[in-house]
Amino acid sequence: MPSSDPLRDLELLIRSRYGLIVLSTDEEDRAETLLRHVADRLKAQFYLWTRTRGFQCADLPQNTLQAARDLPAALRLVGSSRFAAVYHFQGIAGELNEPEIESLLQDAARALSGQLGAVVLTGEDLHLPARLRAHAAMVSLPPLDAQEYRELLQGILRDLSRRSKIRVEVSDSDLNRILGGLLGLTRLEAEKVLTRAIIEDGRLAADDIRHVIEAKKAIVERDGLLEYTPSDAHLSGIADLAGLKTWLSQRRLILEDPQKAAAFGLSFPKGVLLIGVQGCGKSLCAKAVAAEWGLPLLKLDPSNLYNKYMGESERNFKRAMRTAERLAPVVLWIDEIEKAFASAGGEQDGGTSQRIFGSFLAWMQDRKGDVFVVATANNIERLPPEFVRKGRFDEIFFVDLPVPEARRALFEIHLRRRGQDPRTFDLDALVESSDGFSGAEIEQAILSSLYTVFAASSTLSTGSLLDELRRTRPLSKTMADQIDALRTWARGRAVSANEPPRIPDA
Repeated sequence: MPSSDPLRDLELLIRSRYGLIVLSTDEEDRAETLLRHVADRLKAQFYLWTRTRGFQCADLPQNTLQAARDLPAALRLVGSSRFAAVYHFQGIAGELNEPEIESLLQDAARALSGQLGAVVLTGEDLHLPARLRAHAAMVSLPPLDAQEYRELLQGILRDLSRRSKIRVEVSDSDLNRILGGLLGLTRLEAEKVLTRAIIEDGRLAADDIRHVIEAKKAIVERDGLLEYTPSDAHLSGIADLAGLKTWLSQRRLILEDPQKAAAFGLSFPKGVLLIGVQGCGKSLCAKAVAAEWGLPLLKLDPSNLYNKYMGESERNFKRAMRTAERLAPVVLWIDEIEKAFASAGGEQDGGTSQRIFGSFLAWMQDRKGDVFVVATANNIERLPPEFVRKGRFDEIFFVDLPVPEARRALFEIHLRRRGQDPRTFDLDALVESSDGFSGAEIEQAILSSLYTVFAASSTLSTGSLLDELRRTRPLSKTMADQIDALRTWARGRAVSANEPPRIPDA
């Protein structure tokens, strides 16, 4: 069961005579501290067992400590005990399915159910055999919250200030961003990140958020299922999509002052589904949102999830989502999501896609962390109908081909990026000749023309660009039927990402 107050819940379970408790966490040190507090409140002994040291307790005779270094011997000792005690076992996940260990745990749980005490197993992904589940209670150790990180930071500042002068140069909003960025890090990880950030230059400043992001990047790379994607794109650098940019800018305020937003009845946004024509900036938007909001950008490549072994793909998906939740707040980008779940309606892959799709829908509904999902799709027909139901995402946007004003801005942006002065080009002629072009096709036309004039030892001109535009057949012509069908579907089902929102009359 999820626990908002694990100390109270663990005490209640032990008083209720649960002899076996599984505490799900990857923070063994934090779990040990918690269980010591529980034992104190119960006025019970506390024993910690590890593989290298056996039992650690000053009250046990030395010969007993040595004898109990072996796991079966330790469990037999627990089963024969006749006094109130909390026994904390670390790192035995691999032995839980061994018949001898299973039987000894069952005997210990039965013995402790008749007195005040329990065996507590800690770790991640602990799977009990069916025979033990009837004797066990499951508790999840919740991640640290912003207040706990704040108290940790205050303690670090006090300790460091005793050694040298430390400057604190952060506004309230900057501090909220740093503390919010720490969410998902263990206490030890957060302590290392904050300490390094402060001692590096003797101050706590707004730019120390980069240390937090680097720490989260290392966690993602270690796990291997998600890709950490750095981004220097910004919404201001996107020429079109006025409606989407306005929507995203409004929700950015929630990150700046989450407590005020919560008091106003607002929660962290779920995400957006971007459907539309290829090459019109959907993927760029995912990168820009992360940069604009100052959040890490994680990319989920569904091909990383699939495994030939039964059930492994589903476990990979759950691990990936736990990583995203742990590192929240983050932006989770799923590009061309229709390819991930294209088989969800059939059994072509043994039902794996269908099961992962079901897990994804359930996660979208019940996610525990502040994960903003940006999913993009080019072919709506390949997405299962349940996916686009209202409520899965905060909004579904349709991204259409750029209008003339946006095409002009696109030419200006891409010409400047390549050292060209847009004022020396006939932008009106270029805009007219690029009717039906996507942003990616406009960029590619400029690149192709640059290659051509470079090879000819010439310079880029309006004429060379017009020649390249005439040679190009855009998707709006080669895939006209599919684009028309997409526009028809979007009408009444999606919000235009291109058009600015209408301001209601006063």
